[in-house]
Amino acid sequence: MNKNILLLFLAIFLSLNLFSQKGTIRGFVSDKETGEPILFCNVSIEGTGYGSQTDLNGMYTLSKIPIGEHKIIVTYVGYEKFSKNIILKRGKILDLKIELNTSTVKIDEVEISADRLEMKTDVKAASIKITNEDLNLVPTIGGEADLAQYMQIIPGVIFTGDQGGQLYIRGGSPVQNKVLLDGMTVYSPFHSIGLFSVFDADIIKTTDVYTGGFSAEYGGRVSSIMDIKTKEGNKKRIQGKLSSNTFGSKLLLEGPFKVNGNSSFLFSGKTSYLDKTSELLYNFPMPYSYTDLYGKLTFGSQTGSKANLFGFNFQDNVNYQGISDLQWNSVGIGSDFFLIPGNSPVLIEGNFAYSKYHITLEEASSPLRESSIIGGSMGFDFTSFLPKGKIKYGFDVYSFQTNFLTFNSANAKIEQNENTSEFSAYINYQYNADKIIFEPGFRLQKYNLETSPEPRLGIKYIVSDILRLKLATGYYSQNIMSTISDRDVVNLFYGFISSPVDLPLDENGEEYKNKMQKARHIIIGGEYDINLKTDFQVEGYVKDFTQLTNINREMISNYDNEFIVERGIAKGVDFLLKYKNKRFYLWTVYSLGIIQRYEQDNIYFPHFDRRHNVNLVSSYMFGGNNSWKADARWNLGSGFPFTQTQGFYENIPFSAGINTDYINQNGDLDVIYGDLNQGRLPYYHRLDLSLSKTIEFSKNTILEITVSVTNAYNRENIFYFNRIEHERVNQLPILPSGGITLRF
Repeated sequence: MNKNILLLFLAIFLSLNLFSQKGTIRGFVSDKETGEPILFCNVSIEGTGYGSQTDLNGMYTLSKIPIGEHKIIVTYVGYEKFSKNIILKRGKILDLKIELNTSTVKIDEVEISADRLEMKTDVKAASIKITNEDLNLVPTIGGEADLAQYMQIIPGVIFTGDQGGQLYIRGGSPVQNKVLLDGMTVYSPFHSIGLFSVFDADIIKTTDVYTGGFSAEYGGRVSSIMDIKTKEGNKKRIQGKLSSNTFGSKLLLEGPFKVNGNSSFLFSGKTSYLDKTSELLYNFPMPYSYTDLYGKLTFGSQTGSKANLFGFNFQDNVNYQGISDLQWNSVGIGSDFFLIPGNSPVLIEGNFAYSKYHITLEEASSPLRESSIIGGSMGFDFTSFLPKGKIKYGFDVYSFQTNFLTFNSANAKIEQNENTSEFSAYINYQYNADKIIFEPGFRLQKYNLETSPEPRLGIKYIVSDILRLKLATGYYSQNIMSTISDRDVVNLFYGFISSPVDLPLDENGEEYKNKMQKARHIIIGGEYDINLKTDFQVEGYVKDFTQLTNINREMISNYDNEFIVERGIAKGVDFLLKYKNKRFYLWTVYSLGIIQRYEQDNIYFPHFDRRHNVNLVSSYMFGGNNSWKADARWNLGSGFPFTQTQGFYENIPFSAGINTDYINQNGDLDVIYGDLNQGRLPYYHRLDLSLSKTIEFSKNTILEITVSVTNAYNRENIFYFNRIEHERVNQLPILPSGGITLRF
């Protein structure tokens, strides 16, 4: 026994001695001119296999490096190569901050993109990373790039219309898509006119869109995650952007604080006057207006630790005079920090946030409807870097209050006021070997009503330098639902409530075991690098929504249950082909999908079940110094399901009970509907074009003039059909626009 203990202590001593022969190099890579972090650049040690990429903060970590003298090399397209000799001491952490100069050498071809490098170091199943550069490759409406336009071309994303349209991601409804802005939940990310999001494209650093199978780091939704990170303000000088077009105007300002040279501010404001210009310019009234404000303060230290304080106010208004007036307002304030302990390899991140969303709808023919959600959250994340991977773990607390009041088509009152909270903890491990990336994880979601254990797994097998196979799967849950039904085709009123306690009985007359909405995903795909400029990706997916709670649209009295419980299945395959060189960009997507919902014996296709969807996007730069840029996007989609009209009848409501004079009283014209969503609307297609010219007066003063056309060949795509008036209402007509932008 004593001998075994002695051997154990000897083994531990030898392990510690071997570990002490190694050290860690870490730091940040930033642009020397602006101070902005440089994402996904390569950091390596010359003559060795040790290397890493910078993350969203521009941070890199090289772990367990042999002690002694080394040369560190940093490379990134568009910047000069950086090299420096360093001495790494035993058991120490060397902090090295690096600034890169913009390259003056013109590179004819980009040999390998940051996105392709990330494909070889992350699983990236059902994941698309959008940068600010990407947003400008889609035709700009009125001269301004917008996230809403780019989201519509992502594989598996279905957009239901230009007016009041929503995004449906691989079978999930909008409430099942979680949108994060710097870690803060945004409940209404798109305006009522579907051309615009609430986010200014110029403040976006990256947007990670996970269309399914997301890792244990994310939770609280059963379909998808959109994680938006905003950039930091320029730490070197004051700069900005002022723009105006036929749809609206925008102002962007950013610059340094003279505190320590590592702090900055950022402010963005944009507003629309489309409700005033649409009838004048297009003879087509569009009663939509909005105002979006965002501000951010960044406080940095010499070591790279930093804290951000940010806030937003997004407003939307739709006013059909004499018919309806819809308004929503979304406000929030939050803070996050990024802490690098002195001699510890663990990175600490945290965030705090408070937000409120309130929506009202006043209609001439029905009572006021309103909904609000007010919530606060707090979370902490810890990352430990390993020689061949990393471990990330953390927890978060989320508490919110929902208030909801509405009336259904039978004028039955539906009301809910609830306070609820959630707690979650997760751990995610990523192991990178030569041929395989292995990423298991586990998340525990604790709700007021139940606890949901959620295992996750991601795997990528690197067959060769040009071929990679990937898989992602997991269990998911959520405790929030929409105040509209998935059966509603057009409904601008979009509120939120927490999952109800009192659910109807199942088909066997028993209570449901789970109160939360549940789903499980599996995604299988492959990536193939056809050549240095061309990538091809294919992914097949199945989302099994094992339990979905929905508003009961057939409720006719206060004795009926307000909710129904459904099951859903979404399955499909997405193909993506990308080509890019220094002048030309081509993005081609084809999606095939089938979405079904089951409510006991009733099987139907929801209104967003678009079987075929095609997106072709191209961008071409030409002229001296590539100062001209032409962009085009064509979208083709098969018809959505709709419920057909069987006939009409006179509806007498019997408001006076048995004393109703049903012989002489005139009733209301009402509709006899066919089976739910058994018809199909016509195909949708639209072509958008834009042309821009850049004029450079000086290095920091640039003028850009843009002309664009939305729905270039004036396709009459259906918006909805008024059954009573027997009148078809179309989506937006041809909309030419122009804009001018000054960067300084």
